[in-house]
Amino acid sequence: MSHELLESDGDSSLDVSDFNWDDYLEENGAVSVPHHAFKHVDQGLQTGLTPGMKLEVCVRSETDQPYWVATIITTCGQLLLLRYEGYHDDRRADFWCDIMTADLHPLGWSREQSKPMRPPEGVREKQPDWEGVLEKALAEKCSAPANLLEGPQRGKDPVDLMSPGCSVELQDSVDPGVAWGAEVEENMGGRLRLRLAGTERLPDTHSTLWLYYLHPRLHPPGWAKEHGCTLRPPSALVPLHTEEEWEEVRQRISNQPHDEALSEEFYKDRPAIAAHCFTEGMKLEAVDPTSPFCISPATVIKVFSDKCFLVKMDSLRGDDSGAEGVGSFLCHRDSPGIFPAQWSLKNGLPLSPPPGYQGQDFDWADYLKQCQAEAAPQHCFLTEQSDHSFKEAMKLEAVNPISPEHIHVATVTKVKGQHIWLGLEGLKQAIPELIAHVDSLDIFPVSWCETNGYPLLYPIKPKVEKQRRIAVGNGKYCCPKIFFNHRCFSGPYLNKGRIAELPQCVGPGNCVLVLKEVLTLLINSAYKPSRVLRELQLDQEDRWHGHGETLKAKYKGKSYRATVEIVRTADCVAEFCRKTCIKLECCPNLFGPRMVLERCSENCSVLTKTKYTYYYGKKKCKRVGRPPGGHSNLEGGVKRRGRRRKRRKQLFVHKKRRSSASLDNTPAGSPQGSGDEEDLDDENSLSDDTGSELQDDQDDSEYSIGKSQPPTPSPSPPATPRPTRKRRKPRSPSYSDDENHPPSPKSLRGEAPQKLCLDTSPLEWSVTDVVCFIRTTDCAPLARIFLDQEIDGQALLLLNLPTLQECMDLKLGPAIKLCHHIERVKLEFYQKFAT
Repeated sequence: MSHELLESDGDSSLDVSDFNWDDYLEENGAVSVPHHAFKHVDQGLQTGLTPGMKLEVCVRSETDQPYWVATIITTCGQLLLLRYEGYHDDRRADFWCDIMTADLHPLGWSREQSKPMRPPEGVREKQPDWEGVLEKALAEKCSAPANLLEGPQRGKDPVDLMSPGCSVELQDSVDPGVAWGAEVEENMGGRLRLRLAGTERLPDTHSTLWLYYLHPRLHPPGWAKEHGCTLRPPSALVPLHTEEEWEEVRQRISNQPHDEALSEEFYKDRPAIAAHCFTEGMKLEAVDPTSPFCISPATVIKVFSDKCFLVKMDSLRGDDSGAEGVGSFLCHRDSPGIFPAQWSLKNGLPLSPPPGYQGQDFDWADYLKQCQAEAAPQHCFLTEQSDHSFKEAMKLEAVNPISPEHIHVATVTKVKGQHIWLGLEGLKQAIPELIAHVDSLDIFPVSWCETNGYPLLYPIKPKVEKQRRIAVGNGKYCCPKIFFNHRCFSGPYLNKGRIAELPQCVGPGNCVLVLKEVLTLLINSAYKPSRVLRELQLDQEDRWHGHGETLKAKYKGKSYRATVEIVRTADCVAEFCRKTCIKLECCPNLFGPRMVLERCSENCSVLTKTKYTYYYGKKKCKRVGRPPGGHSNLEGGVKRRGRRRKRRKQLFVHKKRRSSASLDNTPAGSPQGSGDEEDLDDENSLSDDTGSELQDDQDDSEYSIGKSQPPTPSPSPPATPRPTRKRRKPRSPSYSDDENHPPSPKSLRGEAPQKLCLDTSPLEWSVTDVVCFIRTTDCAPLARIFLDQEIDGQALLLLNLPTLQECMDLKLGPAIKLCHHIERVKLEFYQKFAT
């Protein structure tokens, strides 16, 4: 089946699997809003256990395993760094424990359960009156909450507490004295899909709504009764049941058990509401939360208390002036989206007149006179701050207010004070830019949807014409069909299985476009796409006087690009294909304008790879010249220290943000191309004078890292001069065990791993430092993976067992062994550098 290069016109959107934030940001030259700007997202990931809290922990070093009070020094996910009461500022006895497996309880638990309480021997030596120390500690009001240490909520993030089936109460949007029950149907990273009580048989669109778990309208069961509020279903639902049926639902809501732990999560991080000074009839400018696309005049129509009042968007049509719920919303003094009169004018923003307003230009003075009203004074509003991280053109993810179940790729188009204007992408029908506060619960950092398994609506590709051929004919610039001859020898760089999956041919069409498509398919069929891209890179020796095209490749989490010269005329196509095949050390007939039917003229099928490389590869073929200096280089590269090595072609490298996510196209178990490794070209190269550098002319596509001696790394300069040692050891960073041989590390769940002594913080380790450390362990053969995936100290501290298995393709045994060594580094880091 032919595969012709086509142009098309019609809508074509990206598949979900095709959208990648890193590629999108790179292609658009954009940056994302920093993750820390989204306070509600960070808040949802905090376990609630904070430094300074006290708890009771089992002292396993004692024969009868009594309990003793400990203070939380540091938290790291499920790990807690604890210090026994009585050690004061002495951190030498601090220890780590896993909240999911350790025997931890709130203060007072041991006495309630008649368990013995006695400190470890170190405390008894320091504190002869340890009974007094105990009584003082138990009297303090700083115990860790019981629900975070025991039961089903143990170790859970706040965002996970409201699981499907959990009941909540939802405060009315216009009357603070009314509430109704709802059930959590789904929790996606803290975004809750709620089904209103009594609507179990209704379609989702009529009976569900999406709210973030920190939304001020959400409350725990029993809240309405506790605050004297009326349980009443929304007016739109009243016709669904008789009063007797609604009463039955009301009783079910009232009898929901009160969850004290859930109540604490609802209220612990909510800011206190300040008293306001608004009065009924005051005019202001506002954004309607249900349609946040413009700023318009509004009126305070009701004051419920000194904390709460009702605002209604103005309308002069007279058709809905008596309906409180239409265009109305509850506010307090610090509510977003309300502004004093003239705010839009002072900030250079348009103000949308109320519907029915007569006149071309809106004037506040005339409008207030017409309405016989007064504007709310400036002191009624919160003084605006501008301290945030949002800037124009930054990217993020945002909820569509028209269909709140959808989240879109969004761009910050304008910033005014604490409010931002967002343009949504991936829309079927265009909508105006929406206005949001920087602390809105409906905006999220990039990749939030991917992290939480939530579908993201992404940009639509530009319209292209419905399949029409480009320059098909016999003209000077028309390329004939280029055939992929699957039976020919694929060489050391190209994966024969992937070559077999390519289309039979590409073209005909414009020479540059057809050959660019051919080369792109070949790059993606390589064991190491970046290596093939390097071989194809424009050089000084072979000049076709053609067209320079930028081609891309992805390998091991990095994006490469290089300029490749492509011929422009049909008379050069055959020779171009043949010489490109020779560059890639494959059969000269692997691809080209001639189809190989049965037997290749080169008789390549009877030769092994080694013999073919000898006769047709590096021995007989002139090696491709290196690119001119300055044509292409490693982005952000620095001069290497130490011995000068043979220079290789370099590509532009764009490092991804997620170091643990591998985009390697090579399937597990596949050969890794020929011996050259592009990752050895940068400053993290570990080769030394002992000759461990991989040779260009090696025969096999695989090499064994187990047989060669680990090379000595290029050391980082130490803080202070150190004496020269006869035995060569890595000097940066410096690390040693308590014993003279590598220890057998133990998991954090039991006793702490045998101590590792580090002179430098792992956070400061380069890729070279990490590889040096791995090579000092019994996992030395795996050091190559850390080099290939460019794992530095920060990435090392983020690795865990699932990551090692999935991203490094390791079996369970080696992964566990490697994980133990990483735990040793983490333990030393938290004990020595993180406190």
